[in-house]
Amino acid sequence: MYSKILVLRFPKDYVHKPIVCNLSTKYALTFNILRATVLPRKEGIMVLELSGTKKNFKEGVKYLESQNVQVQNASQEIKRNDTKCTHCGACTAVCPTGALSIQRPEMMVIFDQKKCSVCELCVLTCPTRAMEVRPTNKIFFE
Repeated sequence: MYSKILVLRFPKDYVHKPIVCNLSTKYALTFNILRATVLPRKEGIMVLELSGTKKNFKEGVKYLESQNVQVQNASQEIKRNDTKCTHCGACTAVCPTGALSIQRPEMMVIFDQKKCSVCELCVLTCPTRAMEVRPTNKIFFE
């Protein structure tokens, strides 16, 4: 499963079309609308998390762009929810940058955010869902 947070900007002539719904029906993508301002005769802005296979994700983004929708990746970062983390170490096995490691002899999982490449492998691997993707930039709505 591939997932990203996107910022979509719809031209005023397209806000009435079911473009986002087509992502689900035509490309087998799921979406979670995080924030939206869509008004008649005005540009629409939507922040959503889009999930599916990587192939379908790419095809869905191409579809959006073919509909004159401006697509931007929202800046995001990985955060660890310390209350959910059980320090099982599963995330350390998949981390390609060494941002997650086990501190010995305490056997505590250490997260060095500066080394994190936001590949999201730890999010998929964590059994307690302690690793989370969060947007870092603010989207201004008019």
